[in-house]
Amino acid sequence: MKLRVGLLGGGSWGTTVASITAKNVPTIMWARNPKTVEEINTHHTNKKYLLDAKLTPSLRATNSIEETVQNADVIVMGIPTHSFRQVLTDAKPYIRPWVPIVSLSKGLEKGTHKRMTEIIEEVMPGHPVGVLTGPNLAREILAGQAAASVIATVDDTISVALQKVFHSGLFRVYTNDDVVGCELGGALKNVIAIATGMGDGAGAGDNTKSAIITRGLAELTRLGVAMGGKPLTFSGLAGMGDLIATCSSTLSRNRHVGYNLGKGRKLDEIIDEMSMVAEGVKTCAVVLELAEKYGIDVPITTEVYKVLYEGNTVHDAFKGLLRQDASSEADKG
Repeated sequence: MKLRVGLLGGGSWGTTVASITAKNVPTIMWARNPKTVEEINTHHTNKKYLLDAKLTPSLRATNSIEETVQNADVIVMGIPTHSFRQVLTDAKPYIRPWVPIVSLSKGLEKGTHKRMTEIIEEVMPGHPVGVLTGPNLAREILAGQAAASVIATVDDTISVALQKVFHSGLFRVYTNDDVVGCELGGALKNVIAIATGMGDGAGAGDNTKSAIITRGLAELTRLGVAMGGKPLTFSGLAGMGDLIATCSSTLSRNRHVGYNLGKGRKLDEIIDEMSMVAEGVKTCAVVLELAEKYGIDVPITTEVYKVLYEGNTVHDAFKGLLRQDASSEADKG
């Protein structure tokens, strides 16, 4: 008997993953907007987020959470971090025992500092948890371009089973048992992507971009390892791979925010015109709090925070970074 997937979330990445899994197993996805549901079922598109990209015809959408999850053998959470806990709580009465729950979200919960899999374990104790993450730009994947991702759970048997659910065509899925590291890599890199975008928007060159990405990787690795991730994870798809894609692509939401900040625009007007969530904007404050808790130096995140929330300009941020002492590359700064 084939597994059945219930996916919660009708945004760009949630819809893309639902289209992928629908090629392998019966898949139902939930979206809040009835018009989105009708469009997916009738035209096999989600133009608000994915333009004219065609979805797998067998994918079925609904605006009923109960219908989405009640018969599912795998639950996939494609929900932004600020709504993640509430949507999962709403779904809880309808989810069968022991069903694995996989997060697609790349962020941390404000206030609690929790990763999404920690929220799953808190709301749904007894359920296996996992995360699907990596350098995955939704439009490129739906266009059929080659990409790789990581499915991380602590149980290798479950990872291998889920690997078959998500692997499709040129979308290659690897397994990993470092849930903490994979999840943190996806969350922390968004702040560095904002910094890279700021440089691009302000007219900085490729040398600057390379330096931000490289030192940003060192920064997120320091914090990620302090929080329990494995060092090797951050040099793989969930760390360096995701960082490069998010910092380099014009399709990246977080880079888009940074780029427009670099052009001198205000954060509020940038966010207001976006149809998708840039998780790095909210994650930035959480990362600073975690860095203070673990005693980790995060100079790039600090300067991004000052631009986002304290009125500093992008030029102030780069001056602040240049004032940092350049010690040994192996050191923390």
